[in-house]
Amino acid sequence: MAAAVRKVGGLVPPARGTRPRNRRELILAAAADLFYRRGYADVAMSDIAEAVGMGPSALYRHFRSKQHLLLQVVLDGIAPVRDALARSAVDDPDTVLRAVVSATLDHREVGVLWQREGRLLPPEERAEVRREVRAVTAVVTALIRKARPQLSTGQGEVLARSGLGVLLSPSFHRIDLPRPEYVRLLVDLCRAAVTADPAVLGPIAEAPAPAGIGLRSRREALLGAAVRMFAEQGYAGVAIEDIGAAAGIAGPSVYNHFESKADLLCAAVTRGLEWLSMDMTRALAGADDAETALRVLLRSYVRFSLDRNDLVQLLVAEVSHLPTQARHRARQARVDYLMEWTQLLCAVRPEYGAAEARIRVHAALSAINDVARVRHLRDTDGVAPTLTVVAGAVLGLTPA
Repeated sequence: MAAAVRKVGGLVPPARGTRPRNRRELILAAAADLFYRRGYADVAMSDIAEAVGMGPSALYRHFRSKQHLLLQVVLDGIAPVRDALARSAVDDPDTVLRAVVSATLDHREVGVLWQREGRLLPPEERAEVRREVRAVTAVVTALIRKARPQLSTGQGEVLARSGLGVLLSPSFHRIDLPRPEYVRLLVDLCRAAVTADPAVLGPIAEAPAPAGIGLRSRREALLGAAVRMFAEQGYAGVAIEDIGAAAGIAGPSVYNHFESKADLLCAAVTRGLEWLSMDMTRALAGADDAETALRVLLRSYVRFSLDRNDLVQLLVAEVSHLPTQARHRARQARVDYLMEWTQLLCAVRPEYGAAEARIRVHAALSAINDVARVRHLRDTDGVAPTLTVVAGAVLGLTPA
């Protein structure tokens, strides 16, 4: 456990029975690492106490609950980014951007904790995190529009959230570069995202698109409800009885279709992975060269992320909750999918090398997913072509 704390904050846990002055900092570092690696639901307060060499009762004197601790971990991860941005009034943009990149690399876990574990916070605390994220987004949007006054507020927000998606992307992979090289690359990718030329954005759709005619299968009704609820509330925050009620299927009848909540999650994740695989197969089959295939695949992924953001959220945030064998299969399928992107990009831009190409792919998809996660942007005309341009710039593709 001591190694885990050093991994996050460079902090060495004290000997049991001592009272170090930085105990709160040690607790937050240990909690961030454990929540990140194992998931909030699988970490007990006693695990965190053990990691910092103290008893659980002493831990509660610092944090009244595990949820309160999670809130502080997430807010502490956002704070350095907010503080770096606060220097924008006195520092030049390049200095601010480098400081923000350094902050996100120092708190590499914050993206996972906010997007995956933060949904398990109570509504008021979840709203507090959202307010912090909106405040950071508003500052970045203002900075973009100050440099590019011709952009609308909506265009600025799309570019801001795309840039933040790039910044958070290292949270979702373990690819490493030497620190100076990594800072330089992330600075370049963020700059590419926020300086891309967005499409003209239309008004937000006033009415939702027609729901269409759904399948009559009760199994499909359950699966659809599970996908929505897991995406919105997190796997650990949903009971199988809640899914049954949402699908209009009462009590034990749910088990006629799925043996367990884990079985539902397996089916949902499998559906998402198969959808992406089929989509990629279509893109590759219709292309004559790697660049054409990559552009077709990019446009198709943008559409998928906007149309089925709930499935994307499952693939990003919930795979860790699968049973062991299913989890390994899903992770391997995701690795294989991303490797296809990487190989296409390497064929188009061989000067990148495999590590940089992988980082660029993760950053591009994260930029898309972060914008698609925001409902009012997802429902705005012009977002799809804007995301295609932004992600293309992050990948290093020349404008079409």
